[in-house]
Amino acid sequence: MELAWYALLGLFFATYLVLGGYDYGVGLLLARNTDPGRRRAALNAVGPFFLGNEVWLVAAVGILFGAFPVLEGELLSGFYPAVLGALAGVILVTAGVQLRSRPAGERARARWDRVVVVGSALAALGWGALLGGLLQGVPLHDDGHVAGLTHLVTPFAATAALAMLALVTVHGATFLTLRLPAAEAARVGRLAHRLIPVALAAVTLATVAGLLSDRVRDAARQPLAGVLLPVALVAALLVARAALARRRPGFAFAATGAALALPVALVGATLWPDVLVSTVDPGASLTVADAAASTPTLRLLSWVALPLLPALLGFQLMCWWVFRGRTDGRAPVYW
Repeated sequence: MELAWYALLGLFFATYLVLGGYDYGVGLLLARNTDPGRRRAALNAVGPFFLGNEVWLVAAVGILFGAFPVLEGELLSGFYPAVLGALAGVILVTAGVQLRSRPAGERARARWDRVVVVGSALAALGWGALLGGLLQGVPLHDDGHVAGLTHLVTPFAATAALAMLALVTVHGATFLTLRLPAAEAARVGRLAHRLIPVALAAVTLATVAGLLSDRVRDAARQPLAGVLLPVALVAALLVARAALARRRPGFAFAATGAALALPVALVGATLWPDVLVSTVDPGASLTVADAAASTPTLRLLSWVALPLLPALLGFQLMCWWVFRGRTDGRAPVYW
């Protein structure tokens, strides 16, 4: 049962990164759009989805608190700069998108757009640093607590954060190729095509930093997964670039979505059966089974989750179906 809940936690967080990732990618792309009409069009494209996308983060946090209370405590204490930065970014994006249309002046709206850009960058960098920090191990002592924060100040954690920033930017651009009117989508598609080599370089840099890091190599319980999944991530980006070149934005969006989900699978598969690998005392490493709540608690949570999961999936599918297709400027504007 612990494995099932661990897989569910990974599934929910990966889904959040895929869906919330294009929110943050679109937010980052606002930095290069000086035309107010284009900024409004980009936010209109993502507007119907972004609040629903954040529900997956809430659900993942709920699983973490309920099913893995020990892991939750160590994540919040041992990674709080990364988690705090990411959550601050989520709040800034949510506030900026919803408040930007309240003032009538373009200068005030431009300031709110900058808030969205900053929030998007913080969210991407924070989640990337968290995943990178997990993958390289933590100073977990035999008392069960993570000591210090220096494990976040490493070349690998920095490159992992930059790789996540590049991935969400590409993902946001491919999303806009699906949603914007055809003429504008072609321009954004060319931008996405140019951004993919940047993302490939960032992912390659993070991979090389990981291979050169003693901490990452020592923390890898399943080194084969640690090699194959980055290769799969690179392959997904190459597929996305080929799809954009052939004007198949749907395939490109699916490929960049897979590229954003793979880092979560990379952490879970590479560290298995551990969830926190100790860099100071191998015997203090926290396994998935030890981090999980008791079996009766997990069984009770299963009865709660059974009706909620189909409802969440149904809502997401309904939202995508209702707002499918490209924006045409005739839909009500809320942002």
